[in-house]
Amino acid sequence: MAENKKGSEKSGGGLIAYLRGVKQEFSKVVWPTREELTTDTVVVFVCVAFFAVAFWLIDTGFLAALKGILGITLS
Repeated sequence: MAENKKGSEKSGGGLIAYLRGVKQEFSKVVWPTREELTTDTVVVFVCVAFFAVAFWLIDTGFLAALKGILGITLS
């Protein structure tokens, strides 16, 4: 029973204790440099563009195949 009491005391403390914990955790974060951030952002944009074009091509191919197989036209 004493263990439960310690656990509840530790979790108490309110907003100020919470904000102190947040500040402490933020101090542990290793923030990227501007160069790393720029490189990672460019990589993300290139990957998104690549997959957007790839899915568009696949979708267009499936649509053309379905039009040919089923003989339908879309307006």
